[in-house]
Amino acid sequence: MTLERLKQLLGIAGDEQDIVLEFIISDVEETIKNYCNLKEVPKGLLQTSYRMAMDLYRNENIGNEESSIGSVASISEGDTSTSFRQYADDHFKDTVLKNYTPSLNRYRKVRFS
Repeated sequence: MTLERLKQLLGIAGDEQDIVLEFIISDVEETIKNYCNLKEVPKGLLQTSYRMAMDLYRNENIGNEESSIGSVASISEGDTSTSFRQYADDHFKDTVLKNYTPSLNRYRKVRFS
């Protein structure tokens, strides 16, 4: 996975987000390698890794001080109050992994402890 291609897929010009994108690339590669018990990300998972990286970039708010706001938890009409759920750090990452497990499972190796 390359930084330039990920930037093109996300429509990012310039280098302001390079550190964040490099972190996301490393994180996705690590997630795939750990889940599949592999030392390298196979070529057959390249497109999947880009899709995972794009999802993480768009949904995790990495690089910003403010945490990601989750879905609406409650709405009150009386004094107009809205509250949002805050997701745990790994919540979205786990959700993304579940979305891609059919693709990842084809490359997953059994590991004996």
